[in-house]
Amino acid sequence: MSLGVRLRRAIARLLLRLFRWRTSGEVPRSAILVGAPHTSNWDWVLTQLLAWDSGVTIRLLVKESLFVGPLGWILKATGAVSLDRDNPGATIKALVAASSTADSFLLGLAAEGTRSKGEYWKSGFYRIAQQTGLPITLAFLDAPSRTVGWGPTFHPGEDLVADMDMVRSFYAGITGIRPEGATVPRLREEEKGGFR
Repeated sequence: MSLGVRLRRAIARLLLRLFRWRTSGEVPRSAILVGAPHTSNWDWVLTQLLAWDSGVTIRLLVKESLFVGPLGWILKATGAVSLDRDNPGATIKALVAASSTADSFLLGLAAEGTRSKGEYWKSGFYRIAQQTGLPITLAFLDAPSRTVGWGPTFHPGEDLVADMDMVRSFYAGITGIRPEGATVPRLREEEKGGFR
């Protein structure tokens, strides 16, 4: 383990202890990470502390408009990837190509797409997992228990609704920092009979 990884782990553990948060679960080697519930800017901070505590880097997709000034530098330094929401294809293609050659590859997405309550999750995590063959890991942040962690990992199957029922079941008992901002795990494609 490199000095940089050991230093980040020590910092993460100190900060987690200071704020009385803990980590949980087993870190996947390579996966598409779904981070939920996404209801606060603190979600990003806690996700970084989880990654540092686990000794990994998460390639977190972040909207392009945030990559300005000091925040842009911090985002780049922590492995975030700028995503142009009007044309995400090029970014996704480059990341998919990188996943096929990397020993470990963790791509994180906030499937809710916003910190405010919405009607549907974005389906990008599911589509990317299908395209790359990578499994999906359900990462979580539970404010009442002050736990941030790695949940179950699964490969998308033939039945989108069954997969999403499992996702809904997992997140049903998890509460974000601002519970009123959480979006129930539901994809628009479930009502359309899958992806076309």
